Amino acid sequence: MPLETPIPSVADRAAELNRRYRHHGATSVLERALSDPLVGRIALVSSFGAESVVLLHLVSVMDRTTPVIFIDTQMLFAETLVYQMELAERLGLTDVRRITPAPRDIAMTDPDGTLNQRNKDACCDLRKTVPLQHALHGFDAWITGRKRFQSGTRAALEFFEPEGDARIKINPLAHWAPEDVREYMTENRLPRHPLVAKGYPSIGCAPCTSPVKDGEDPRAGRWRGEEKTECGIHFVDGKMVRQPVSEGQTQ
Repeated sequence: MPLETPIPSVADRAAELNRRYRHHGATSVLERALSDPLVGRIALVSSFGAESVVLLHLVSVMDRTTPVIFIDTQMLFAETLVYQMELAERLGLTDVRRITPAPRDIAMTDPDGTLNQRNKDACCDLRKTVPLQHALHGFDAWITGRKRFQSGTRAALEFFEPEGDARIKINPLAHWAPEDVREYMTENRLPRHPLVAKGYPSIGCAPCTSPVKDGEDPRAGRWRGEEKTECGIHFVDGKMVRQPVSEGQTQ
């Protein structure tokens, strides 16, 4: 769908969308985002991780032809790859795009697959951030499953964020609590990632993901023992992309 022209900048578009939908719920935000001309061409980016099934199911109900971008870093758990194929088929998603790092980049930068042991940021950039940016070329916006409760760096998350001057990032589930996620899965009888039952509430690449103990932050198993908290796909020019909540705004 072509973009509306009166509001040209990404930041202005995001601000206007937040104004339009600040009192809406997650389902309404996603449904409107898929059809609002101000959003433009849109894709869902999914890791097919622990909570991904919620957004994937919502999209399958609203418009199963929505492009779904799945970044296969080639270091994912085998369970994630099987889950991805089974879930896409079960939900009837018709445009799942499995993206992998460029073989030439892997050969030049990480030929033996040990970059994650030396430089985790560089590994994420090589295997996830760069492939995603290539995959998002031609899209005006992308949907994420990020939520405020997941970590302190996401506490001020809004529904719509400007990603630099490139595109808008949409977070329909930003205000959901853990119980909202669980209830949605239960009510819709959605299959869970098999690793969740083994103590993995947040699932990334196998070398950098470990089980989480009771009482720990759900993302404590991601890059355990490191200062790193994000893979990098939510950064622009090395900085977290986050739009502050406007004074007096409620959502």
